Amino acid sequence: MLKSNILFIMTGSIACYKACGILSKLKQNGHQIKVVMSPSSLQFIGRATIEGLIGEAPVTDMYASGQNMDHIHLNRWADLVIVAPATANYINKIAYGLGDDLLTTLFLSHDFKKPFLIAPAMNTMMYLHPTTQASLQKLKEMKIEILETASGVLACGEVGYGRLLEPELIVQEIETRLLDHETTRTFNSEKMPTAKNIKVLITSGGTTEPIDDVRVITNSSTGQSAAKIADTLMESGIEVTYLHAENAKRPSHIGKRKSFKSFLDLQATLNEELRADHYDWIIHMAAVSDYSVIPTDGKISSTKEEITLKLKRNPKLIDQIKTLSPKSHLVGFKLTSTIDQKTIDEKVKSLFKTSHCDFVVQNDWNDIKNHRHQYVFYAQNEAPLALTSTDELSSALFQRIILKESL
Repeated sequence: MLKSNILFIMTGSIACYKACGILSKLKQNGHQIKVVMSPSSLQFIGRATIEGLIGEAPVTDMYASGQNMDHIHLNRWADLVIVAPATANYINKIAYGLGDDLLTTLFLSHDFKKPFLIAPAMNTMMYLHPTTQASLQKLKEMKIEILETASGVLACGEVGYGRLLEPELIVQEIETRLLDHETTRTFNSEKMPTAKNIKVLITSGGTTEPIDDVRVITNSSTGQSAAKIADTLMESGIEVTYLHAENAKRPSHIGKRKSFKSFLDLQATLNEELRADHYDWIIHMAAVSDYSVIPTDGKISSTKEEITLKLKRNPKLIDQIKTLSPKSHLVGFKLTSTIDQKTIDEKVKSLFKTSHCDFVVQNDWNDIKNHRHQYVFYAQNEAPLALTSTDELSSALFQRIILKESL
């Protein structure tokens, strides 16, 4: 077998002692290994033990100097990722897209063309709990490979399922997956997509419609959510073009950017981009004015007690996107201001029908004004997914993009 790069993740369980046996055997077989440990796993196995087994210290802190991008670099380096032992806490977090530490962020930035193995270890009741079982099923649907637990005497003294597989069995599973992956990669290398060749266009912020030479009508969109999503995708190696209002939040990472002011500016820029280049995904988050003002020449006098503005309706930009770029996956956003679920469902359904969206993300003004960033992610023929933060939304979009492009 070819010697491979293995990223080995350890979460906090008494079964960490078994992981040492796995590491030892993999090292003896000539593989290169990097170990990532959670703070709780360090309560069971010390850094010195790991360094003695593999020849280098484990990675434990994504915020340590020089390690801020480890969740990207480690995934690119690895030929295979394994989590052993994997606790119920870790399994449930990654199944629902949480990324609040190094270990979970590594999963969110995983390249799904590479094997990702999970070897659970926990008490029987925790393993059989409906939440854990649902999470394991969700991960299987993502093509994550679960090395099912063994039945036996557990550390708590009970007998049942939840015990980590024996080291020799896990080593065998790892090397089998590596051999299969190497064979697949050899025959299909030209066909397999990578994050580096996925192109995404994101629109962000609100348009401003001129009233006269100096005044405008605009909206409250800040572009913060779009900037967060752009950063998440760029950190994973995806190429992002960011079309943003002049005063909208910019992503931290440098990428291709173009600014716009009015509806007409955005329409022209979007047309130019979609005619000149192909985008695999278009995430249309800009708050586009439904109406433009029929402007007044010069500057309206400030001495008038009342003024009357005439507005003309703008066409829906989102309805034009699939015509310009029919092969792109389109994510539409719908801001509502109602608690009536029937009304919300109708508005979401309309985006699928008239704009030909592949996915729709809905949020409500009542949440925004109360500083809550909550979303519902809709896909056709699937149950809606409730998301409680912009981080969760970013993770859900990233997973969808990688899964779709890997098919």
